[in-house]
Amino acid sequence: MAALHLPLPRGHGIDKIAVVLPAHNEDEHLGRALHAVQHAADEVGRRRPEIAVGVTVVLDSCTDGSAALTAGFAAADRRFSAIEVSFRSAGASRAAGIKAAGVGGPLRRRPGKRRTTPPWAGRIWLANTDADSQVPENWLVRQLEFAESGADAVLGSVEPDPAGMDPEVLRRWLQRHPFEEDHPHIYGANFGVRASAYLAAGGFPVLASHEDKTLVQSLRSRAFTVTATDSIRVLTSGRTQARAPHGFGAYLRALGRHAPAAAGQPPGE
Repeated sequence: MAALHLPLPRGHGIDKIAVVLPAHNEDEHLGRALHAVQHAADEVGRRRPEIAVGVTVVLDSCTDGSAALTAGFAAADRRFSAIEVSFRSAGASRAAGIKAAGVGGPLRRRPGKRRTTPPWAGRIWLANTDADSQVPENWLVRQLEFAESGADAVLGSVEPDPAGMDPEVLRRWLQRHPFEEDHPHIYGANFGVRASAYLAAGGFPVLASHEDKTLVQSLRSRAFTVTATDSIRVLTSGRTQARAPHGFGAYLRALGRHAPAAAGQPPGE
């Protein structure tokens, strides 16, 4: 018997995925990150060929080989493109990448009029990761499944790359961050959001770090559906030389200076 394909709930279908990846002097990791995103985009092409995928690399104040490396990908794969900015801000870079992908900035309320999202925004999915991270092959397909089931945002999990990492710091991190569904963590390296929800919540703020947490708080305060999952775990750099002043690397460095939290204590990320 042929599979029965029921129509999607109104407004939940996705026509386009825009992947945004900010980079600041990341040529050591960027090639692996782009290859991983490429494999995830290829998987969408195999399983959901009707959905367009575009990847925007935001080169923020790069003085290394990141631009040349990205140009090579863009020349070989037209799904990839790059913009150059000088923000030194993860939030501003992510917002610029989303705008370059055609979504635009946060909604502005006109005097005397309600703030409304454009009708096409509900059918675009924004997938965010980082230049020092490697997404799994099912990264985009799985986010599509959540989106088409009604999720407005998806919070994926991350795992620090043990290569070159202090084993004790890794042990402490794993103790505080068990891999599970419905986890409480928010990582810019593994975060997807429907464009309509992103616009309504004000977009990424111009912050050097915690731009992801600020946006998720805004989404939740507006009663958007936010789903947390470990089914699309991203491998991210375990370095402690942080790019963002209060970002993931800074958290790992602080974790190396302190004893692990007692059982049941909330994580300090």
